[in-house]
Amino acid sequence: MILGLSVSTFTAVHVALSLVGIASGVLALLGTLRARKAAGLTAVFLLTTAATSLTGFFFHSTHVGMGHVIGVISLVVLVPTVLALYRYRLAGPWRWIYVAGATTVLYLNAFIGVWQAFAKIAVLHQLAPTPSAPPFLAAHLVVLAIVIALAALAARRLPPVTASPGEPVAMDLRYPRSRPRSWSRAMHDEHVSAAILQSSTVRGE
Repeated sequence: MILGLSVSTFTAVHVALSLVGIASGVLALLGTLRARKAAGLTAVFLLTTAATSLTGFFFHSTHVGMGHVIGVISLVVLVPTVLALYRYRLAGPWRWIYVAGATTVLYLNAFIGVWQAFAKIAVLHQLAPTPSAPPFLAAHLVVLAIVIALAALAARRLPPVTASPGEPVAMDLRYPRSRPRSWSRAMHDEHVSAAILQSSTVRGE
């Protein structure tokens, strides 16, 4: 039993968290915070990735393995990544810290997923019985290439943020390519638009 669950059930939960983390991470980096759905996917990605690393430590083991090491690294990297997004609002260098951190934890999660797949799935294990086997290395190179491409895409698409650290960021969801604005600037624009509309109405009368 692990946390009141059978080993098989706990393993299924752990695997589900990992798969959700990988899928939401890919979709979040593709969306790159340009809409509410992308922001929600980013939160799911960060939360499930952290949960995957944490639940990995509850499996019974007599020694420290690769999964434990990668779990620690992933949790350490998640700290500045979360701070960059939710505390510093991607201001200045925190923009690049977020991109680097998000893609790193995504790769680490996918790395463990591929490693476990070759270790647990009989067909894959026959193709690559050891980590040095060509199919195993090729699979990781493909994963690495995909993550690097996602990182480049995220770095190019990530909208610049003008709000100061700690200030909420307003996103214009009607125009995906528009830049984010601080709430004060957004409210100012709304007041100007309302004044222009009211003036036009008065003239029409």
